[in-house]
Amino acid sequence: MAIEHRRGVIVLALVASFMVFVDGTIVHLTLAQLASHLGASRAELEWAVNAYTLAFAAVMLGAGAITDTLGARRAFVAGLLVFTVSSAACAAAPTMAVLNGARLVQGVGAALLLPSALVLATAAANDEHARHRLVGWWSAAGGVGMAAGPLLGGALVAVADWHTVFGVNVLIGVPAVIWSVRSMPAVARGERRLDVAGLVTATLLIGGLVFTLIEAPVQGLPSTPVVTAMVLGVAGLAGFVLATRATDTSRAPAGRARRMPVVPTALYRDRVFVVTAAQGALFNLAFYGLLFAMSLMLQQGRGLGALSSGLLFLPLTGLIAVANLCAARLTRRFGRPAVVGAAQALLAGTFLLVAWAGTAEELWPLVLALVPAGFGSGLLVPSMTSQAIATVGPELHGAASAAFNTARQVGGAVGVATFGPLLGTAQGLRDGFVVCVLACAAAVAVGLLLTPLTRERARAAMAAATT
Repeated sequence: MAIEHRRGVIVLALVASFMVFVDGTIVHLTLAQLASHLGASRAELEWAVNAYTLAFAAVMLGAGAITDTLGARRAFVAGLLVFTVSSAACAAAPTMAVLNGARLVQGVGAALLLPSALVLATAAANDEHARHRLVGWWSAAGGVGMAAGPLLGGALVAVADWHTVFGVNVLIGVPAVIWSVRSMPAVARGERRLDVAGLVTATLLIGGLVFTLIEAPVQGLPSTPVVTAMVLGVAGLAGFVLATRATDTSRAPAGRARRMPVVPTALYRDRVFVVTAAQGALFNLAFYGLLFAMSLMLQQGRGLGALSSGLLFLPLTGLIAVANLCAARLTRRFGRPAVVGAAQALLAGTFLLVAWAGTAEELWPLVLALVPAGFGSGLLVPSMTSQAIATVGPELHGAASAAFNTARQVGGAVGVATFGPLLGTAQGLRDGFVVCVLACAAAVAVGLLLTPLTRERARAAMAAATT
């Protein structure tokens, strides 16, 4: 691959990472206006966030397999098209039902984009350290998206209205589609066939699970939608296990590629990967739950405007991109488990400070407490991502990225679904916010307790990479 093509591919991958993550945070600053303009209930506001997360998580595993079997370029272009068109539908939505439906489709596009973008970004890497550096850039682009989301969303809502918030993706997506179709070179794809049965059953499993986690606290277990989702999830689990076993034991005829499991056995049998995925889920539970709780607490609890609320997110999200770029150097010096553990310890302690700051009448204690929280979050994401994909060879990086990010998205959905009821009514949002942040600290602390399980293998891998 020529140098100019490598740079172009990396830039497109970074743009995709920015778009996916900016859309994960930008919507939070539209919630108050959606409630007033479209008469959205608390449950509908949760779905404005979680419809994206649900589809993102449900399709992510299949998207990783598609990336590895059909090629990162095809998956990337398809994801970019779906994401851009659905963003336009969100911007034009006349009701919450239409908006949340478009958000579901948008999540499908994001799921196709994320693993293919990571594979594209790391395709130019010559060794483990170069790969980790590119993962850092890719994560930094997502961090910039996280940082820009609340501020950009608050500014757009203040200057125009919520429609323009979703229109931003169209302005970025249209030229990105044209650029990718015209100039993106093909990236080598795997030699195995796609496991369609595994893809469908994995989507049912994750979709049913996430829907149940979101709606069970609201509707209760006896409700028809929740029971239906549980049945689909169980059926998806059974079908996924059978499809994976059949794929692993199958032998293709001579000259034909074997089918590739949606989740290769090399992943779920690897202790380091499983632990890292669990840590990613716990982190997203805390981080996205905090974004949801903080948005409603500032706007509905303290009566702040969208732009002011967006500015108050900057101490949290603005430090993420900075820490993303520092992560590669720190992990090279101290090792990934040490960086992951230190970042989790910093986050757990910081969330306790954020909980205390949430009880103060002034806002400056909250601003100061959010600074280390942003830096710790920025260290965690690229370090965990690199640790997850390092467990397998380059031909399975799409599957590893997808499985890891699926775990993260499930965690994020659980966070938003759990924190919605914990926040309580509009009159008690401050007290509810404190309870939510304490739950964030507990989630990150559990992740910290898991870190020793990754140390021995990670140290050996880092030592091998330096020899």
